[in-house]
Amino acid sequence: MSEYVLFKHLIDPEVRELAHYVKLGGYEGLKKALGMEPVEVVEEVKKSNLRGRGGAGFPCGLKWSFMPKDDRQKYFVCNADEGEPGTFKDRYIMSDNPHQLIEGMVIGGFAMGATIGYVYIRGEFQFVADQLQKAVDEAYEAGYLGKNILGSGFDFDLYLHMGAGAYICGEETGLIQSLEGHTGQPRLKPPFPAQVGVFGKPTTVNNVETIACVPDIIRKGANWFLTIGPERNNGTKIYAVSGHVNNPGVFELPMGTSLREIIFEHAGGILDGKKVKAIIPGGSSAPVLGPEHLDVAMDFDSLKEVGSMLGSGAIIVMHEDTCIVEVFARLAEFYAHESCGQCTPCREGTPWMAKIIRNIENGDGREGDIELLYDICEKIIGRTICPL
Repeated sequence: MSEYVLFKHLIDPEVRELAHYVKLGGYEGLKKALGMEPVEVVEEVKKSNLRGRGGAGFPCGLKWSFMPKDDRQKYFVCNADEGEPGTFKDRYIMSDNPHQLIEGMVIGGFAMGATIGYVYIRGEFQFVADQLQKAVDEAYEAGYLGKNILGSGFDFDLYLHMGAGAYICGEETGLIQSLEGHTGQPRLKPPFPAQVGVFGKPTTVNNVETIACVPDIIRKGANWFLTIGPERNNGTKIYAVSGHVNNPGVFELPMGTSLREIIFEHAGGILDGKKVKAIIPGGSSAPVLGPEHLDVAMDFDSLKEVGSMLGSGAIIVMHEDTCIVEVFARLAEFYAHESCGQCTPCREGTPWMAKIIRNIENGDGREGDIELLYDICEKIIGRTICPL
């Protein structure tokens, strides 16, 4: 990468400190945004083709435009729950480049007329939360948060909220329920959060990585962002690579980088020189790919074409010695455990599936089990409040 959008700590390891962040152009995007009309900021983000990095890939600027233009209290919420197995990208932004997230939150708040922001952080991320809180305190002291930010007349307060380790709270309405102090159970939509969100008020929820892209888009312009990555999938992407590779880790690369390049050039290839058996390209909920898909571009549209999804960009690599039945049994047990229990098909179906797959793995499978699994799947999908 000749230019990092999110991993600026690779250029200057001290970027987590306010002075170093400012030295690299930090808060210039905020200053520029405060000199624009809010609608102009939304339009610039729209023009950049920034799509949600949390999983769905929904256009960020379009989502911002849904916020009502009335005088009600509005909230801007950052989803930092990061509970998807295989996903470990957002924590590095929050710990190593926290001011970029804070700046993105303030810009988004200004653009949408939201004066209160929350960062909902996974409960296990105490160290990360401590780093982020330190940066929030610095931002308040320097006038980038609080009342009359930089003399603009715009007020924005930012609060950190620790979750309690529930995977389901990564779903935006489950997150909102938890933020309000209720059990984290997803809500029926409509109404969507833009109409009825936190405390019944208009709310927009974005992922950490999405929000952290915003300051550079405003500072350098949407046209600059459009020069990175393929059409409709612009910008950089953080790919988190784990599993049977020599160099597991997180890599910020242009969106659309091939799976082969990510695994063999950046993640160091397969352990012990073995062959690839399977790859999960976007966190554990993404459909599995085989070695024939190594040349697929890692972007939203290309992965959809081959029957999977980019999701969070979490790549789980499995070599030829992997028992796929054991992998699926373990994942099925995770989803059964993390079901919030609200919807009968999911509450009853996911443990049933986990039991069937575990029985197959233990040698106790029966004729018709595979067909039964497909039947259970068909009776769950589309019949629940959220897509767990």
